[in-house]
Formats: sequence, structure tokens, C-alpha cells
Amino acid sequence: MPGRLFDELAAGGGSEEAVAFLLKGERTRRLLLLRELLDRLDDMPRILGPAGDVEQVWGVLETAARRAPAAVDGLLMSPQCGAWIAHMLRRLHSVASGPPLWADAGHLGCLAATASIVAGTDADLTAPVRAGALTLPTLGLLQLANPQADFATVRVTVRAGLLTAGTVSVRPLDQDTDLPGWLPLRSLSPSGATLDDLDPYRDLDQPVEPARLPADEFAYWEKTLDEAHALLARTHDPDAVGAIRPGDITRIVPWITEERSAIRLSASTGDAFGSMIASRPDGALDLAETLVHEFQHSKLGALLHLFPLLADDRTERFYAPWRADPRHLPGLLHGAYAFTGVAGFWRARMGDREADPEGAAPFHFALRRMQTRLVVRTLATCADLTPTGRRLLDGLAATLDRWLREPVDPEVAARARAAAVSHRVEWRLRNLRCGPAERAALARARQDGGTPPSAFEPELAPSGSAAHWEDTRTALYLSPRPGPDADACLTTGDPARARDLYAARLNDTPGDAHALSGLLLAQAEAEPRTRRLLARPERFAAALDAVGGDAGEAVRLLTGTR
Repeated sequence: MPGRLFDELAAGGGSEEAVAFLLKGERTRRLLLLRELLDRLDDMPRILGPAGDVEQVWGVLETAARRAPAAVDGLLMSPQCGAWIAHMLRRLHSVASGPPLWADAGHLGCLAATASIVAGTDADLTAPVRAGALTLPTLGLLQLANPQADFATVRVTVRAGLLTAGTVSVRPLDQDTDLPGWLPLRSLSPSGATLDDLDPYRDLDQPVEPARLPADEFAYWEKTLDEAHALLARTHDPDAVGAIRPGDITRIVPWITEERSAIRLSASTGDAFGSMIASRPDGALDLAETLVHEFQHSKLGALLHLFPLLADDRTERFYAPWRADPRHLPGLLHGAYAFTGVAGFWRARMGDREADPEGAAPFHFALRRMQTRLVVRTLATCADLTPTGRRLLDGLAATLDRWLREPVDPEVAARARAAAVSHRVEWRLRNLRCGPAERAALARARQDGGTPPSAFEPELAPSGSAAHWEDTRTALYLSPRPGPDADACLTTGDPARARDLYAARLNDTPGDAHALSGLLLAQAEAEPRTRRLLARPERFAAALDAVGGDAGEAVRLLTGTR
């Protein structure tokens, strides 16, 4: 990779030329993985079982590739194909599960049938059917009559674009609306991205059932994505950090949950460049931020396919300001890269009241630049970086340091700092503990009336003891609103009242991490000399245990003011 392109990406951005280079690398990787998969399938000649013979099915795909190389290359480079190849290799390495192995492997026949359709070649083959449906990756789903089993096979013929499976026929390239027995993959025009609610490999790894969105939901996604791209186009520099072009995200998978949640979820995988899974967005601004966030993950994933950046022992012990749980180093790097893009996204929205009518951009920019710089510092001091990894991290640091020098309204910046501290304090209370030696030393100091002991290294809370939690206070720091509860008092500048309310809550529910973090934050606000307690809130929790739950006595024990 030319150094100038790497440095563009290292800074968190990336021109069209830089992204094209990443795609070139992804194509090479995809073909290497496909070759690896075919070699493994050759060693298992009966793996397709009732779905036929690997050599015969691959011959159909090769014929199509010779007729229309660009069309078949597009199929092989699709997120659908990438996700299936990765899933199959994991299954063959026994690190993934799924349906009968022959049905997963037989999906090669579905790819071959699709290749014949897009290339205009003839084909005769056998393909797997799941719950009575035949998948045509990137095209749609053919629903067959009277399914006999969860997994079966069907004879497929393709003639001049007409596909026949059993007694059902369709011309997939000509049918872009739902018909009896045919569900096409729908395009979110005019962006060109597809909304994939059909492909069995559209989830992060495990195969899933199709889940067709109703027409009104699809229309909402289409309208919101169009508005999101219009909003993103308002950025003057399309190569800037936090910018994105309409063709960068090529597929969106709707994240379906049992009931609509206030928590927005999104994810992506390095197996499917330019694809993302996302919850129903609140609106264009929400979706635009998610597009930027997930494409940052795609870019870094592609860089990691080209360069080793850091070593990792897979120990999850590091603080990430956007997570409820500890992270390992690669996850920390992914978060730092993604949220550098998010900070850039909000920076570009500052002052644009049409795009950001609530005026939230300065707060989000101030918060994310600060939190992300903290994570970059953690990586710089704790990660075993390669020279290339160090160059990437230096690029992110330079971007964030430049942004930290940019002025933001002092009152907004102060609220962003308070939100950052609030999240970190509550995270530590939920994920870290004082070890037995430190607890014993605190108990002795309380009994003897001596000075508090020097701080020990904290321990991670036992796995599973820290349940997922939502950072509700940050929303109040964004938009402070007077109210009778403790969080409202804290975020609107009444720390003394907040401290009393948090203490009352702790009397009712001892060990409540949210109330305990709020108590500490209110204490530090009311008495700035005690602010140092925020550095090790888990130590305050241990001191509280040592003094029988008396918060004032715990403060005096740790500050030496008894």
C-alpha cells in the first residue's frame, strides 16, 4: 500500500482511492479463502451429500465466470458470499455450528445457480432447500410448494436467465417486486445499498431464517437512508474523517428484536466488507452516524487483513468508554478507530442546525474526542504494537490531538467531561474489585485509625457478575432537565441534594453501582478536595464495606480526615 494512502486511513479518513485499494486487498483475500475452502471440500468428496458433487457444481460457476467475469466477480465479492465462505471455514475448523453440514456446504450450488443467472449461462445442478426456500445470494428467495423437511434438495435448471426449481420458475433479474413464491432482495434506491432480510448468512456467523420486513418498514428504511446520505453529503470534504460516500455501505441487515428497544444496536464483520447489521434507526441523523461508525470498522478490518498491527493475549481487561464490559486489545483498537470517525461525524455537524436541529453535535464531538483519545493512550502504553500499528495509532492520535485544541462552548465541554467521568466511574464499579489484601488493609486502617493504605492493583470482577448496563446519565448531561430524582439534581448543578438522594437509594439497595457512582460524583462536586476518589471508585466501594455502609466515614477513611 502506498504510504500516502495508509496515512490517510491511519488518520481515520480515507479517499476513494484508499478505499479502492482496501477493496483490492479484500478481493485477493476472498479468492484465497475460496481456494482454501475448495481444497478442503476436495478432501471430502461426499460432503455435499444429496446436494451433488463439488467438482460438477464448481464447473457451473467457472462456466459463468468465463462468460461474464465482472458479474461473477461481483457475486464473489458480495457480503453474502464472504459471510458464507467464512462460516464454512469455521465449520470445517469446528469453531461454528449450523444446519446439517451438507446443507451449509451445498450453498455452493446456490452461488453457482446465481452466477449462471447473472452471466446468462445454462446450468443443471442440485441445491439445498431450507424450510421450503431456495436462496439465490444477492438476488432473492424462491419459495417452493409443499416443503417436506427443514432441509432438502431440489433440482435446479437455468436457461437464458429463467430459473426453474421443482415446479416453480422465475426470472430473478426481471422480477424486483414480491410475487407468490418469489421474494427479491430489495434495493434501497437511490443509494444502491440493499436491505437484506433473506440471506441465511446475513448474521455475524450462525445461519438464520429469513425475516421479511413489511412494506411500510422497508419504506421507512429507504426514506431514512436517502435522508442520511443527503445529510452526509453536506460535509464539504468527502475524504474527511467521519465522511462516507453512498457506495461505501453496500448492504444493510435489519437487526430484528422481540420488541422495539430504546438501545440502538449495530455491528459488522471483517468477513463482509461494506455490510452492517443495524437496529431500526430513530431517524436520518441516527442512521448517518451508524453508517460512519460501521464503515470505520470495515476499513480497519481490511487493514488488519493486510497488516499485523498488534499482538494480543485475548484477555478482556481494558476500559472502553462505549462499552459496558472490559475489552481485549483488538476490540479496543476497533473502538478507537470507529469512534474517531464518529467524532469526525459530529464535528462536521456542528453549526448545521438543519442536520442537527437539537444542537447536540458540540456535546457529542467534545465527548467522543476526549474518550477516544483516552483509549488511544491506553493502546499506546499497553499494546504490543508492530511498527505499522504504531504508525496507525500515531495517525489517530494526531487527528484527535488537533481536534482537542479546537474550541467548544466551555459549558458544553464541561458537561461532556462530566459525562465521560460518570461513565468511567460506573464502569469501574461494575467491572473492578479491590482484592482481599487491599480490603484487609482498609479494615486495619479503620480499626487502628491510621492512614489509608497505598492503592493496590484492582481485580476484574468475576466473569458474568457485571450485567449489561445502559449509561443513562450521559443523556442527562447532554440535555440537563430539572427533576426530583438524584440524576437530575446531579446534572443540573445541585450536588448536595443529589448526594442525599443517592445515599437514600443505597440504604434501600446496598451495592447499587449506579447510585454509588452518583454518590461519588456528587461528593466530588460538592467537596472538590475529595475528587481524587473518582480515580479508584472500586476502592471507595471496599471502604464502604469496611465501615459498615457509612458513606461519610468511608470518605474520611480514604482522605485521612477522621
